[in-house]
Amino acid sequence: MANDPGNKVEQRPNPNEKLVKVFDTEQESEAMVVRGLLESAGIDADITSIDAQQEILPGVGGTIILVREEDADEARRMIDEYRRAPDEEGADVSDEPEA
Repeated sequence: MANDPGNKVEQRPNPNEKLVKVFDTEQESEAMVVRGLLESAGIDADITSIDAQQEILPGVGGTIILVREEDADEARRMIDEYRRAPDEEGADVSDEPEA
């Protein structure tokens, strides 16, 4: 059954399932990293671009990540850990300029 094409369909969130936004960013590259993080933990995620006409709403736009409603809490926890990790590393480096 590993070659069953039906398995591939179930790897992506079903459009009939309730999807919730767990992440948004103006950087598509950051969204790709977060989606990879979630998918490596077995959480299916979709990336959607939100673009607005720049003459009407300048600076509005970006990328959001949607996951199944039942995966949202775990996804948010993982994203919080991801966002905290670089800050903690940066804080350690900036706290030691006395050398």
